[in-house]
Amino acid sequence: MGNSKNLLRHGAIGVAVVAGLSAAFWIGAPSSHSERPLLAAVPDSSTPATDTPEIQAILAYETIAPKIGTAPPTADPFTTVELSVSRGDTLMKMLTGAGVPRAEAHTAIAALSKVFKTRDLRPGIAVTVTRKNAAGEKVLQRIDLTVDPRHDIAVRRDESGRFKAAIIEQALTTETTRASGVIRSSLYLAGQRADVPASVLARLIRIFSFDVDFQRDVQPDDSFDLMFERHYDESGTPVAEGNILLAEMVLSGKKVRLYRHRSKNGDVDYYDSKGRSVRKALILTPIDGARISSGFGRRRHPILGYTKMHRGIDFAAPRGTPIYAAGHGTVEVAGRKGSYGKYIRIRHNGSYKTAYAHLHGFARGVSRGRRVRQGQVIGYVGSTGRSTGPHLHYEIIRNGRQINPKRLNLPSGRKLAGAELKRFYKTRDAIEQRYAALPLGTQVAGSCGIC
Repeated sequence: MGNSKNLLRHGAIGVAVVAGLSAAFWIGAPSSHSERPLLAAVPDSSTPATDTPEIQAILAYETIAPKIGTAPPTADPFTTVELSVSRGDTLMKMLTGAGVPRAEAHTAIAALSKVFKTRDLRPGIAVTVTRKNAAGEKVLQRIDLTVDPRHDIAVRRDESGRFKAAIIEQALTTETTRASGVIRSSLYLAGQRADVPASVLARLIRIFSFDVDFQRDVQPDDSFDLMFERHYDESGTPVAEGNILLAEMVLSGKKVRLYRHRSKNGDVDYYDSKGRSVRKALILTPIDGARISSGFGRRRHPILGYTKMHRGIDFAAPRGTPIYAAGHGTVEVAGRKGSYGKYIRIRHNGSYKTAYAHLHGFARGVSRGRRVRQGQVIGYVGSTGRSTGPHLHYEIIRNGRQINPKRLNLPSGRKLAGAELKRFYKTRDAIEQRYAALPLGTQVAGSCGIC
């Protein structure tokens, strides 16, 4: 009987609410017989009446609703700290700085080291530290590192309390884009105007650096044209640049167009339309974005004050700029050498060697007797030894004597033949078709499957 009374009570309230809302609606609506609303017939009052059955029903209903299903807000049990690696940071220093006990940090780093070498921690890498608030203490729960646009690394505490590390691959979309420009004052500025990323422009320079001296051979009204890949994250933001598939430069009216080709054995190189590799035994410019501050020949020495022979080429560049091995070879010297300061010499074959002086430091793993590959970073620009500022002093040595790199006439690189040449022609034609279908400033999804 009690339940029946409650049901009747709530049913009456519901009917009253509907009646009250219906009355309010019709009071506020204009009459079909008069443009004046019926509300005008209600006497004006400074305080609305609350003693009518309809209003009382609404007020009673409002006091019931909040009592159903209401729960007090709960505090977030996790605390997250977002960090960014700076020069000189270690993961231990960052974790303890975020409040993680040293012993706990050591255990997590030990798990991380199974999938990631902590010495590869570079400035700019994002590190997120998550701790759980439990029994008045903050317990390390996970560490996330964004090591590059393609990969994240996560260290998580499992149910048993142990840390486990895993590499998480990010889903990226690859699109092909095309850009071109006319050089007015510099290739760099022309690239900026064409919205070419700096990393792509540096790669373009490296591709042509076997034959082109970018300080002397590039003239106003020369031009470039290229097609390259860009990688986008799930939000559509470009996060990395991929391969250059086609690269062309017109220098003093002479056009050179190169195509990226992966041979059957996996080697990747750039070839002209007839399958001749652009790669030669030595690179003329083993550094990106530098200007020639002093050429080969007699000059007044800036420190000694008298005229003497300058047996190399000086490239002025900011301290720390990477220096590349000019060719495959073996490191003969990697250390200090008098007025040269920090110095590297590489033996390429029985006739040729290259030398690099005034370095700020050596790349990891570069030491006497080690093999290096062409284009590998071997050191960084500095100003050690007898030097007035950061620059690279670069020498090409033939049969024991320094020679002028501008007079160096090295034979062309590999020439494809037979079945490999046929494979290259397919690659070339596929790139040309993609290039022709891609107007300037547009993008096409997907990448070249055979390039």
